[in-house]
Parts: sequence; structure tokens; C-alpha cells
Amino acid sequence: MLQTSLSLDYVVRPSTLKENAPLLIMLHGYGSDENDLFSFAGELPEELLIVSAKAPYTMQPYGNAWYAINFDADKGKWSDNEQAKSSVNSIATFIDELKQKYNVKSNNVTLLGFSQGSILSYAVALTYPQKIKNIIALSGYVNKDILPEDLTAKHYQHLDFYCSHGSADQVIPPDWARQTPEFLNALQIKNTYSEFPVGHGVAPQNFYELKTWLSKRI
Repeated sequence: MLQTSLSLDYVVRPSTLKENAPLLIMLHGYGSDENDLFSFAGELPEELLIVSAKAPYTMQPYGNAWYAINFDADKGKWSDNEQAKSSVNSIATFIDELKQKYNVKSNNVTLLGFSQGSILSYAVALTYPQKIKNIIALSGYVNKDILPEDLTAKHYQHLDFYCSHGSADQVIPPDWARQTPEFLNALQIKNTYSEFPVGHGVAPQNFYELKTWLSKRI
């Protein structure tokens, strides 16, 4: 059931723990909704409190977005970076609201994003690292235009990224994603990067790998 009491609407799967549950927040892709990634919830560790957020911008005839994309612009795509930055701040506020509403362990928060939600997961973690522990970034890339100008001013040593991409992705080029490990290594951030022989989606072996990765970190 869609929850509408916080700044972002969401669906939730309760944890089996009565207190100090690790929190997993799902951020869906462009044109999708809160139910998309939530289909993973039943396969993820029972101790997780899982929240799947609904992006704030409604699309026609259906679906939602974290920010607008003009597919007719130069280079094939143009992202509304101001809207993206606004969504980064909205997600940061939403994290704080969830910590207040639910009995979760505040220093054990994981973001799981796909595509546009993955791009924002990078940005939230690198803008508000104190709010996050783990990041699962599926089929996305680091958009430097929505990051803080001075990344050296923040502490990232506690962060851990699992990044994956489809080697046949025609929506977000694999070459964009392949730059991520070097970028994170330069900031001395722990990270794992994997590719799978699929398009813009999550292969079964990809899900198994991220599940194993996450289980060791919660």
C-alpha cells in the first residue's frame, strides 16, 4: 500500500527486527514507479526494512521521474540537472524522515538505485555521505554536474559501492559506467564493479551477486 505521510510517497516491507533494522531505500528509474524495484524485496534479507520511493515528477500517460530528460537534445540526451539536484536534496530529507519514523539503525542505510535512480544514488552518497553506508548502483553512471564542486571536503572512507551494468546497454552506454571505478578509487572509496551480457536491465546473476554483496554488509 502506498504511504503518503512523508515528503516522498513510498511502499514499505517491514523488517523482522523490532529495533535497529538496517534500512534499504530503493530509487526507481525514469518512467517507472515505486513498485518496480520493490519486486526484489521478497528475495532480500528479512532483517532489512525496505522502502521503495516514488519519484516526485509525474509523467504522462504514466510513470514518474526524478528529473526531466530531453531525448531530442544534443548528444542524444539532456538532463535537467537543477531538477536532479532538487531530487538529491529531497531524497536526503526523506532519509532523515524514515530514520525518525521507523526504528532503524541510523548508520546502516543502503541505497539501491536503477538507471536514473542509480545516478541519484551516487549523487546522494557523495553529497550527504554521513547519511549513507552502502550503495547499489545498477545501470547508472556518475553525473559530475550534480555533485558538490569540492569532493575533497567530505569524508567517504565508510562508503561501499556495488556497481553493475549491462555490456549491451543501449540506454546508458557501458563506457560511461566503466569510468566509475577510477572515479571512486581516486576518492579512496571502496567499490565493486561488474558487467553482465544484457541490455538496460538486471540479469539474474547480477541480482544474485548484489544480494550476496549486500548480505555481507548489513
